Amino acid sequence: MRIVLFCENKYAIDILYPIYQEAIRSSDNDLLWYVHRSKIPQFPLSGEVVYTNEMQEVYGFSPEAIFVPGNIVPYYLPGVKIQIFHGYAAEKRDHWVIRRYFDAYFTQGPFFTNGFSALAKKYGDFEVVETGWPKQDWIKKHWHDFDEEKAALLAAHEKKQVVLYAPTFSPSLTSLPYIKEALVDLVREKDIVLLLKFHPLTKQEWVEEYKTLAKQEEHIIWIDDFDATKYQLMSDVMISDTSSTVYEFLLLNKPVITFRTISKDIYWTNINEGSELIDAFEQIHHAENCIQKRQWIVDNYDPYLDGNVCKRMLAAAIDYICRHGVPKERKLNLWRKYASIKAFGRIKR
Repeated sequence: MRIVLFCENKYAIDILYPIYQEAIRSSDNDLLWYVHRSKIPQFPLSGEVVYTNEMQEVYGFSPEAIFVPGNIVPYYLPGVKIQIFHGYAAEKRDHWVIRRYFDAYFTQGPFFTNGFSALAKKYGDFEVVETGWPKQDWIKKHWHDFDEEKAALLAAHEKKQVVLYAPTFSPSLTSLPYIKEALVDLVREKDIVLLLKFHPLTKQEWVEEYKTLAKQEEHIIWIDDFDATKYQLMSDVMISDTSSTVYEFLLLNKPVITFRTISKDIYWTNINEGSELIDAFEQIHHAENCIQKRQWIVDNYDPYLDGNVCKRMLAAAIDYICRHGVPKERKLNLWRKYASIKAFGRIKR
């Protein structure tokens, strides 16, 4: 099977990589990464994988399956176009928007399967398959890889816990302008090391402000690594706002504190003022209600921590092709075609 891993944004790299690792185990698969040149000027996997920045080359590759952890893929590319999602943020409206670019949605767990199955009945032009999310395969494999690094970090700082602050980049949803003093108070009062891991699209002024804070405060560490998963595995608690990383952390069965989340259904501890942070931190470790809610997230959002998500995805792609053949292109209205061309350019046929 000729497979394209469609990497428009940097966050997509560690979502797609487990699929790559599973696919290369079979000599029957031929893989090509598409990497957006302006959004990912330095591709971390350069030299390890075959990739291109040119959409014309992707078209010439004639893919049979395209895995996409984003919202859009060029309609004119051949191949079954598969939405695999870039997170679990069900509370964000655009998570449920059907833009008509995809032939199949590979969902993470029963909650998402039910929602997209209802939409599939409404629109009638895509299928839904529950597979789990590919990053979970990487987590299964590397769960304890960073235990020694965590222990060394805590020993160096003479602290007991690692806390991860991972806010969203969206100006209307982020906690960044409001929580800085509360974070400093938390670090100074509690026995913790605080890691700052920001979304790559975060405003540069906020990035610089918090980088400066990390230089000023002994037990606050700025993280430049593009992959947040390692630091989720190392951390005992996460602080965030309205970010899909909240669900990724809950799926590790670890406690989360959010600041003014817009989520209607809250399965963690939410605060509305920075002054509430220390009290919330003291309570989350033993709150039975929060523990039960975390388990509900695991059972319904993504219960597939079996290391076989990518196997299911590849099998489902093959099954789609066996039943429907390889689509030549996706039929869309003029507006969606225009949006696709505007985002990725034209190709010569």
